Amino acid sequence: MTYLWQFFPLFTSIQWFDDFYPQGKTSIPSRFNLPGKIAWAFMETPGFVCLLYCMLTIPHAQGIEKLPAANWLMAVLFSIHYLYRAIISPLFLNPSMSPIHPLILLFALSFQVINGTCIGGYLAGYGPSTQADWAGATIRIQLGLLIFFAGFIGNIYHDDELREIRRAAARRQKRKAEAQREKGKEPQVDKVYEIPQNGLFRLVLYPHFFCEWIEWCGFWVIGGLACGPARTFLINEITTMTPRALSGKRWYIERFGKEKVGSKRAVIPGLI
Repeated sequence: MTYLWQFFPLFTSIQWFDDFYPQGKTSIPSRFNLPGKIAWAFMETPGFVCLLYCMLTIPHAQGIEKLPAANWLMAVLFSIHYLYRAIISPLFLNPSMSPIHPLILLFALSFQVINGTCIGGYLAGYGPSTQADWAGATIRIQLGLLIFFAGFIGNIYHDDELREIRRAAARRQKRKAEAQREKGKEPQVDKVYEIPQNGLFRLVLYPHFFCEWIEWCGFWVIGGLACGPARTFLINEITTMTPRALSGKRWYIERFGKEKVGSKRAVIPGLI
C-alpha cells in the first residue's frame, strides 16, 4: 500500500483540468449535500484513528516489546494536528461551514484511511523499531519539531483569520435580521466573503495551505530521509492542494476582480 500511495498525485492531476470542488466557497446546491461541520469531522478523523490503531496492534504482532519514544513522538504530532483539524476546529471553533458533497467526503475519507495506515504501519514497526535506529537523530528531531510547530501555529493563526471574517459577518447578519424583524420583514441570510488581509494573507490567498506544508515538512525532517510515508504524505498534500489554491485564486478574481486581489499569489509567497 505504501508503494502504491506514491502514485496518488496521478489521481489528483484531474484537478488541473476542472475547478469543480463542491466544498467550502465552491460548494454547490445539491440534494445530497451533507452538513459541513459533521461531514468534515467524519472525513478527517479516520487518519489519526488508523495511525493509533496501527501503533497499538502491530508491535505485538511483530514481536516488538516497546517502540522508541521518537516513533510515539511522530504519532502524537500527527494526532495533535488532526485533533485540531478534524474535531476542535470544525465542531468548536468554526462559526459555520458550507455543505459538503458526498463525493468530497468519500475522497477525503479514503485519503485519511490510506495515509493514516501507511504512516501508522511505518511508525508501528515496519520502519524504525529500536532506539538504535534513532541514534544521532537528536538535532534532526529538534529541528523538525521547530519546523512542525512553526507551521502548526501559522496554520491556526490563518485559520482564525478566516473564522473572524465569518464571526464578523454573523454579527452583521444578526443585527440586520433584528432590524428586518422590527420592520415586520422575514430575515434574509446571505453568504459573506472577503479577502483576508492579515499575516501571510498580505502575500497569498491560501497561507493556511502553505503553513500546513511547513508542518509536514517538519514531520518528515523528524523521521529522516528514509521515512518514505512522511515524504509521500507531504508530496501528496502539495500536489492535492496546489491546484485547489490556484482554482481558489481564480474564484477570488472572478468575485472581487483583479485589482482587489492585486499581486497576491495563490499559496507560496512570491512563487505560486
